[in-house]
Amino acid sequence: MGLLDKVFDANKKEVKKLEKMAEKVEALADETAALSDAALKAKTEEFKERYQKGESLDKLLTEAFAVVREAAKRVLGLYPYRVQLMGGIALHEGNISEMKTGEGKTLTATMPVYLNAISGKGVHVITVNEYLASRDAEEMGRLYEFLGLTVGLNLNSLSKEQKKEAYESDITYGTNNEFGFDYLRDNMVLYKEHKVQRPLHYAVIDEVDSILVDEARTPLIISGQAAKSTQLYIHAFSFVRTLKEEDDFTVDIKTKSVLLTEEGMTKAEKAFGIENLFDLKHVGLNHHITQALKARITMHRDVDYVVQDGEVVIVDQFTGRLMKGRRYSDGLHQAIEAKEGVNIQNESMTMATITFQNYFRMYEKLSGMTGTAKTEEEEFRNIYNMRVIAIPTNRPIARDDRADLIYATMNGKFMAVAEDIYERYQKKQPVLVGTVAIETSELISAHLKKKGVPHNVLNAKNHEREAEIILNAGQPGAVTIATNMAGRGTDIKLGDGVKDLGGLAVIGTERHESRRIDNQLRGRSGRQGDPGVTQFYLSMEDELMRRFGSDNMKSMMAKLGMDDTQPIQSKMVSRAVESAQKRVEGNNFDARKRLLEYDDVLRQQREIIYKQRDEVLESENLRNILEDMVTKAIAATIAAHANDDEAAEPFNAEGIADTVNANLLEEGAVSADELRGQSLDTISGIITGKVMKRYNEREEQLGAEQMREFEKVVLLRAVDSKWINHIDAMDQLRQGIHLRAYGQIDPLREYQNEGFAMFEQMIEAINEEASKYVMKAEIRSNLERQEVAKGQAVNPKEDEGAKKKKPLRKAPEIGRNELCPCGSGKKFKNCHGLQE
Repeated sequence: MGLLDKVFDANKKEVKKLEKMAEKVEALADETAALSDAALKAKTEEFKERYQKGESLDKLLTEAFAVVREAAKRVLGLYPYRVQLMGGIALHEGNISEMKTGEGKTLTATMPVYLNAISGKGVHVITVNEYLASRDAEEMGRLYEFLGLTVGLNLNSLSKEQKKEAYESDITYGTNNEFGFDYLRDNMVLYKEHKVQRPLHYAVIDEVDSILVDEARTPLIISGQAAKSTQLYIHAFSFVRTLKEEDDFTVDIKTKSVLLTEEGMTKAEKAFGIENLFDLKHVGLNHHITQALKARITMHRDVDYVVQDGEVVIVDQFTGRLMKGRRYSDGLHQAIEAKEGVNIQNESMTMATITFQNYFRMYEKLSGMTGTAKTEEEEFRNIYNMRVIAIPTNRPIARDDRADLIYATMNGKFMAVAEDIYERYQKKQPVLVGTVAIETSELISAHLKKKGVPHNVLNAKNHEREAEIILNAGQPGAVTIATNMAGRGTDIKLGDGVKDLGGLAVIGTERHESRRIDNQLRGRSGRQGDPGVTQFYLSMEDELMRRFGSDNMKSMMAKLGMDDTQPIQSKMVSRAVESAQKRVEGNNFDARKRLLEYDDVLRQQREIIYKQRDEVLESENLRNILEDMVTKAIAATIAAHANDDEAAEPFNAEGIADTVNANLLEEGAVSADELRGQSLDTISGIITGKVMKRYNEREEQLGAEQMREFEKVVLLRAVDSKWINHIDAMDQLRQGIHLRAYGQIDPLREYQNEGFAMFEQMIEAINEEASKYVMKAEIRSNLERQEVAKGQAVNPKEDEGAKKKKPLRKAPEIGRNELCPCGSGKKFKNCHGLQE
């Protein structure tokens, strides 16, 4: 109990502090009330000026809250109570205000939202659905607009321009999904002007437990269709089968790299009916050919991989174990699948992804409100650094929360529930029945029909009528059966004479695995000091009791000879149920924390890539970055061709010359002879000199302005294509990593290590690709930045399949007399069919 007292004392201390601050706001009431409408509106500009001159928002708080309070009275006819002022202060401090149902959370939020909007950096008010966002934006928008602030509504249906306008507003309303997707889409744009969001400043989240806890494990995903990829892998492999080593390509066994010669490039251009393989529009094709060559020459079946149940499975080169769930990145895996003639996977790919946990942690300041958060306080503190402050109610709670009734069997429980509802219905007392599952709601409905009790059923099957049903749930004689989804953000107001009948009766048919959800159901009754009663009915056969309830309780009931009509009502049993719930909550928290630890690996990588991408979009001149990349590519090439200590030469001069000529210069520009016997620095100097000279020639030929745009095109393309492949590879790694636990290896550590190594490889691949194309690609005058793939948002709620494996698609067979899909205009048999 000592610990409990400490917890409540901490809350008491916090509440006392908030009360003192609220009193200061109240002290300004008369002074503020004396202001004219014009003078009240003018306060906003005054606050903005004072903020610009260095006064902090904390200093402005008392006056700003008093202004909003007075304006709310004039515009909305509502005057915030002291407890609402306290809740508002807690929100401004970046905490969670736990306020019971009916205490006016929407009005409470107006004060901190107004105060933080004064900074001009934008405030986001986040709700669980678009209906609530639109309602609040319209109702509270009148108040903000009266005070001279702009209000935007961010809906899914808006165009880019409309979204940008919504985000430019001082205050923006919208749903958690929409804000998260906009962030991801903003980091895929090709021009900085196309971004819609400003830097993430301050967010107030309504129903914060639902968004940050219940949906924390749902990733937001933008998935894209990689154009014609499956076909291209098959064609590329058919083509490379015809090539001859030495004539058409060279192989470096040590580095496992395969390079096309001039002869090979000419053959490729001829085979695919194109003029220049290094034209920017053929980047994808060039990549596919390279990977197909790699798959054919350097990847060996039953050595590097095996084919099992129609799938290509990697073999770990160190342990010889099969690495199920791992895939080679960058299209190499698909190239091997084409080689082996098995289904080519992953035609659809994840282009961008983020969890709500990581999206909301990017805000400078985060706050939230809900009726039930205290039970998850540890999670809010650990993951989001927010404290939960339980704000007292405006009037004392007059609700009667009764101890649970426990029956031996489910059947006995439901009979008792139906009887209880029937008796209350006879007295005309409104009843709200809460169920955990749709089946339960339908079962109770059947019991009530037998007893002739008219009622409404509210579950996922008929949620369109939710608002109407909830609106009438407090009328005399109303019986409403609802699953737990019901009533978030909606108040049940009591009809005439209901208070005298004892208020709204809430009946729970079983305990949810989270205490929060039970408390929410209880909180539907007894709003604003109204009377009410709540009663939970449990049975020894309920899932929670079966999983965690003690067996001796069951045997105790049997010993007492209790039949189905006699419940036991005991605080001891209620405590046992609560401790079972705590264990489940603990397990769920651990699962979310674990997920976050995995997601943090990708978060760090995502932040690096998005920051680099922003630099590319913002920079006027990328030459320095590209020169640096070219230098790194040269260093990597030389390092890859270092010989063993026993060899006569320290470096393989021929390998270096071939690679540099193929990737950075014209054929024959560097010869093996001029590199032989030279030191590392000399080799590096010779190559760098030639490459920079060539770079300057290209810039002269094109003109500085066009060269700058060309650099952007090349760099964006390299970053985007490699990053998308990397996300996909990380996803595959994540799905198979738990199997490592069988080998006594910590899967998380392994994921961090492998994820880091894969990221390093991706950065190297970006360097290599950007260097290659900036030095070799043909530059056209009508340069255009292009998306690597078309993306679409996957709604996590509707599309649970987003987290599952996509179905495999086998590429369709092409008839010999059909047109070749490469676009040459020839029949397949006369074009790519030649290589089949």
